[in-house]
Amino acid sequence: MAAATQTSSEYIKHHLTNLTYGQHPDGTWGFAHSAAEAKEMGFMSIHVDSMAWSIGLGLIFLFLFRRAARHATAEVPGGLQNAVEIIVEFIEETVESIFNHKNALVAPLALTIFVWVFLMNLMDLVPVDWVPELAKLMGVHYMKIVPSTDPNITMSMALTVFALILYYSIKCKGAGGFLAELSLHPFPSKLLAPVNLVLECVTLVAKPLSLGLRLFGNLYAGEMIFVLIALMFSAGFVFALVGGLFQFVWAAFHLIVITLQAFVFAVLTVVYLAQAHEVDEH
Repeated sequence: MAAATQTSSEYIKHHLTNLTYGQHPDGTWGFAHSAAEAKEMGFMSIHVDSMAWSIGLGLIFLFLFRRAARHATAEVPGGLQNAVEIIVEFIEETVESIFNHKNALVAPLALTIFVWVFLMNLMDLVPVDWVPELAKLMGVHYMKIVPSTDPNITMSMALTVFALILYYSIKCKGAGGFLAELSLHPFPSKLLAPVNLVLECVTLVAKPLSLGLRLFGNLYAGEMIFVLIALMFSAGFVFALVGGLFQFVWAAFHLIVITLQAFVFAVLTVVYLAQAHEVDEH
């Protein structure tokens, strides 16, 4: 619930501010104590909460899947093994339907992206005040627990995929072939090579942008709606009842968004890597 000492705008700004560590204007290093201080720290600052939660959720993913693998049985499987097998088979079938080349990295990469992004997105269903208020009791003023609402996290994942796209494009097609692909499409004329190069470079750069910003935008909007609903709980009994209904309905709908966004990120990664492996023989 919104604190009585905060205005609505202060409450919203607080919940959308990361726990930031960086260099203060006076040259000292430390945590930001306000949104303005966090902004002043600039590019070299670190969103500690986003880093901690994303790494922690990644470790949970590894622990659960390793545990399922170590305790796998050919007899009647338990709930964890069932869930892991369903996810693995689903991703494997999806990759096989899209990626028609030989690369042992692609399926595990798609699995990792899907589960990791899903777990990060799933944190959006935790009531917005629970963890921040608990952190405040421990002396930590800011705490965002949904890493995928931080563009630093989503774009870093997207840029990693982009690096793989460039690597496999050059590896499979050669530097000359990759350059020819950029300069001779969509117009197969050497005279229009500069135009083709501009168009294809824009298309190429749009891939990581679409990956990172789509995930960030959808989850940030979802988090904002949860914060706005939370404000209703401090506006009286009637508004609290309506807010509770809105929260349940939005959480149910948002569960679909959470899963869909993880799936889209994984599928687009596979599609882009499949394109990187395709060699134009003409």
